[in-house]
Amino acid sequence: MSVRSAIATWLTRLYFSRLRKKGGSLDLSVLAKLPDAALLPLRRDGLDPVPEIAALRDREPVSRLPIPGMTVWLVSGYDEAKEVLGDAKAFSNDFRHLVGVGGAGADQNPGGLGFCDPPDHTRLRRLLTPEFTMRRLSRLTPRIHAIVEEQLLHLEKAAHESPDSTADFVEHFAMPVPALVICELLGVPYEERDAFQQFSVARFDVLGGAGASFGAVSQSLDYLRGVVAEQRRNPGEGLLGMLVREHGDNITDEELTGLADGVLTGGLETTASMLALGTLILLQDREHFDALRDAEDPAAVAAPFVDELLRHLTVVQTAFPRFAREDVEVGGVRIAGGDVVIVSLSAADRDPRLGADMEAFLPGRPPASSHLAFGYGIHRCIGAELGKMELRAAFPQLVRAFPELRLGVPTAELEFRKLSIVYGVDSLPVRLTG
Repeated sequence: MSVRSAIATWLTRLYFSRLRKKGGSLDLSVLAKLPDAALLPLRRDGLDPVPEIAALRDREPVSRLPIPGMTVWLVSGYDEAKEVLGDAKAFSNDFRHLVGVGGAGADQNPGGLGFCDPPDHTRLRRLLTPEFTMRRLSRLTPRIHAIVEEQLLHLEKAAHESPDSTADFVEHFAMPVPALVICELLGVPYEERDAFQQFSVARFDVLGGAGASFGAVSQSLDYLRGVVAEQRRNPGEGLLGMLVREHGDNITDEELTGLADGVLTGGLETTASMLALGTLILLQDREHFDALRDAEDPAAVAAPFVDELLRHLTVVQTAFPRFAREDVEVGGVRIAGGDVVIVSLSAADRDPRLGADMEAFLPGRPPASSHLAFGYGIHRCIGAELGKMELRAAFPQLVRAFPELRLGVPTAELEFRKLSIVYGVDSLPVRLTG
């Protein structure tokens, strides 16, 4: 698939509800002529956003994406990103803006918090928030540490059984850890891990095409509807069971399904990517590896390490699309009602206005401001603290379990995802001994 065809697929899949032909189909012949500049929000060079987006951010933090026939704004500056993400009155997240795009129907609305506006968003988030406080999440701490320990053993076994003594870190650690944690949280069987992984990765893979993405959404929702039906009959001890017991009359099955799907896709692929790419950073810079391994208080060292890792990597490259409800000015630029706004989280998190040398990974840097890796405003990821808990547990246990951990292939041979909303690497071969 050509670069221009790929970006056309991305646009049809996620963002736009214009450029219709007769009969309501999208005119891909126009999108196929897009310039390469339209790819900027999703392009990276290894672990780093391409230099072109930094140059654009510094020169023009609110800029037009060159897309014929529609007005789409790219917001790449930190202050401007916070302004857009924090203004739910001026900007809408409603999924209905996407109906009809790339084959998306109203029945494929994933629901949850990411694609709805107040007052529905307010009501649903109020139901979920108590379960995502640190006090409630602390009950998962022993299980998270146990899950990490179990997967370290699986990783060791895979390396031992491999002919070349390498193991795929993504397959045996980075993906299973958050999958198991999500199953614990929701109260669904871990046996469904493979389906979880398939649904999550497919919907974020731009190169898979619009049909594949929306198909993955449909499959995911169908499966989770069955889980919700079972929880209605026999409420368990997880999040879904709690919602049924405490709010069963005030929440529909479709809303429960959407919330479960949001937890699944928001917490699986993102955390898996952070674990894989964070480990790659550790293996590329042994100073960070040794500091974490040798720390007398691993928790104290892991906290700033993870926070800087989240900012530096910002694996969720763009926020959910925003649709301007009315004329509004952002960063001195007039955005008209009906325009589409895409926020580049990865560019905003490296804005030099945040501090010195923001392109570098410096765990000891003072937190000049809050990063946007989890978003901002009412749509900030509700599972942010859970994700941090997983990362803070995983990295210290990993480096202590395998102090001689090394990459199993040259860095140049790693295949990073191309044009994916959630950036990552699909395979990370490692050796557990030097």
